[in-house]
Amino acid sequence: MNVTLAVKQYISKMIENSGPGMKVLLMDKETTSIVSVVYTQSEILQKEVYLFERIDSQSRDSMKHLKAICFLRPTKENVEHLIQELRRPKYSVYFIYFSNVISKSEIKALAEADEQEVVAEVQEFYGDFIAVNPHLFSLNLQGVARGRSWEPSMLSRCTQGLTSVLLALKKCPMIRYQLSSDMSKRLAESVKQIITKEYELFDFRKTEVPPLLLILDRSDDAITPLLNQWTYQAMVHELLGLNNNRIDLSRVPGISKDLREVVLSAENDEFYANNLYLNFGEIGTNIKNLMEDFQKKRPKGQQKLESITDMKAFVDNYPQFKKMSGTVSKHVTVVGELSRLVSERQLMEVSEVEQELACQNDHSNAQQSVRRLLQNPRLSELDAVRLVMLYALRYERHSSRVSERHRRMVQSVVEYGGKRVRGSDLITPTDAVAITKQFFKGLKGVENVYTQHQPLLHDTLDQLIKGRLRDGQFPYLGASSLRDRPQDILVFVIGGATYEEALTVYNLNRTTPGVRIVLGGSSIHNTKSFLEEVMLTTGHSTGGDRAHGSGRHGNRR
Repeated sequence: MNVTLAVKQYISKMIENSGPGMKVLLMDKETTSIVSVVYTQSEILQKEVYLFERIDSQSRDSMKHLKAICFLRPTKENVEHLIQELRRPKYSVYFIYFSNVISKSEIKALAEADEQEVVAEVQEFYGDFIAVNPHLFSLNLQGVARGRSWEPSMLSRCTQGLTSVLLALKKCPMIRYQLSSDMSKRLAESVKQIITKEYELFDFRKTEVPPLLLILDRSDDAITPLLNQWTYQAMVHELLGLNNNRIDLSRVPGISKDLREVVLSAENDEFYANNLYLNFGEIGTNIKNLMEDFQKKRPKGQQKLESITDMKAFVDNYPQFKKMSGTVSKHVTVVGELSRLVSERQLMEVSEVEQELACQNDHSNAQQSVRRLLQNPRLSELDAVRLVMLYALRYERHSSRVSERHRRMVQSVVEYGGKRVRGSDLITPTDAVAITKQFFKGLKGVENVYTQHQPLLHDTLDQLIKGRLRDGQFPYLGASSLRDRPQDILVFVIGGATYEEALTVYNLNRTTPGVRIVLGGSSIHNTKSFLEEVMLTTGHSTGGDRAHGSGRHGNRR
């Protein structure tokens, strides 16, 4: 159950099938993103792919010495582009791979266009999703709903994305969905319809315990995407914005040219892979240890590395260190900018109040804490809105006390994920007991005070794994039900997942023998992208358009 490996294997197979010789990889906007998150350009160059082109580009030259590997989504636009390409071929031979099921009529249209007989192969390779981490995928969609109903094109795209993941992982699942969400039921039925229609594609070797697909709705837990997170990947996405593993650092004060955009990929960056789910304090310590190891090889009398600023200065002063370990140089820069933003926006203080709002049940104290922070001139507008929204979701009957400036957005988030909408209770009476236990486990600073909250997904999966998830709240689609404990679980969140939920899945995979979980979402949210999702869903958007395969797993800062 590794979505990254599944996509990498598809791409490797495409290149192998084309045989030896120089090649061009012809893609569309979405498949460019799909490929770029699992392979670096240098890795593909080693496989004799020397050119990367877009199928919709009008400026491509004829290069008959190149073989063309086409990896495209099976859209009408792409099929039309291919028809035009085959009528006037620019390359010697074409190996065509669609990222999902393509109709027989479209195959026929392509065959008719291939008058020069340049097509060597046409296949379906089911890599129709962004493999963010081995257990996490995204469809890069923004604004999937209109009120409580599907945006029609988005239902189709989510169905295609989900069935593609199932085919890539070779799973034909039983399906459960969130009863309180009509959108969850519609998607479950749509996926089931494809499985029934294309049954021969899903006719995998039957396992003793069938895999399970669980479809959830983001509106059931609107609190999680509003919280600051303190693990590395989540912090980077929240404060800097991850765009298909790329970070735009061009606005960082004093940034060097070669670090204006950096790539963070666990596939190609050992430090990032090892620190993905560690908290902020641990990351700083790990970078410091790496740099101190290098310092030992230098003449004595070097400066001590006591702070992020010291580390940045060290990297600048020793170019050969930069050359030997560009990866560490990159992470020093990223962590340095995270540190600056945490300090500038006073996020430790903000996060403490957020956790209090999310996990505790003391209205008077929460109200005082929020009011105190809102009066702080250093509080950013985004953080102010976030606090007021968390307060409104937690204490809805008191939410009218917020200022007029934020009222519309607050009303929107309550309309999106308030008590009337939720199928589950986000705040349970046992929270206080759980928090008390957590505080006395070790008092490790960030790891406790700032990460008390666990997403609703944690409890849902815990109950599912133990066989206690209520059929009344999460019914099976169809008459069959699972008698045994599920082993392979695919979870999809309509409206977008978060990196905190990805951490939950990572930890459950690590600590629950025999259970393998993959999490997916229509997108991967930070606060800004989630607020845009809310505004689009409730019809209060201020002009952001719906992104359909927009090449991102969250908005940039």
